[in-house]
Amino acid sequence: MYDHNTVMESASVKKDTRGELLAAAFRLLEAEGPQALQARRVTAEIGASTMAVYTHFGGMPGLIDAVVREGLTRFADHVREGAPETDDPMADLIAGGLEYGGFALGNPQLYRLMFGLGGGPQVRSLPDAERTLEMAEGGEALSVLLDSVERVIAAGLIPEQDPRGAATQILSVTHGYLLLRIGGFVEEELRDVMPSLAVNLMVGLGADRELTERSLARAIEARS
Repeated sequence: MYDHNTVMESASVKKDTRGELLAAAFRLLEAEGPQALQARRVTAEIGASTMAVYTHFGGMPGLIDAVVREGLTRFADHVREGAPETDDPMADLIAGGLEYGGFALGNPQLYRLMFGLGGGPQVRSLPDAERTLEMAEGGEALSVLLDSVERVIAAGLIPEQDPRGAATQILSVTHGYLLLRIGGFVEEELRDVMPSLAVNLMVGLGADRELTERSLARAIEARS
């Protein structure tokens, strides 16, 4: 006999199981690294059979893909919410960079995974950088930085230039520093160099140092 309530309950359980698997994958990733992203480990976290991974994601590559996509969305949302637009585009750009760093350092395994850097021979389904950028979520995350750079250029705070080129330079320096931090290669007394790094980078792109330092102070004040 058809029972509408039973069907609705079944659909709800199915949806919850998918979310639980994704949450379990995030927990294992940060606790043990990408090598822990195995069907039996993830499903054991929620008391399900390994078939659940195939039912909801088509297999581990699908689950890892979902983790990366969700991670990129969280990343973009974190930066946007932590660095809302003000009347100082330079301060907003710097604040966004600080929020970027905060997310990466707070979620180091996820950050590495999103950039295709968390792998080893036992993890064969990690995304590479090109595939990450092809994801809609990857493009959206990158657009947060690009939009901010375009505002700085439009305000005349750095000379007219290709915003993608400027954004790539900013991302390269920031990303490199964060990977050094995550890998433990930066000495403790040198760990808080992101603010001065931001100023030096913007001056290198043509910004006025004194004005940029004022913007930095505003960005730090707004965050605190």
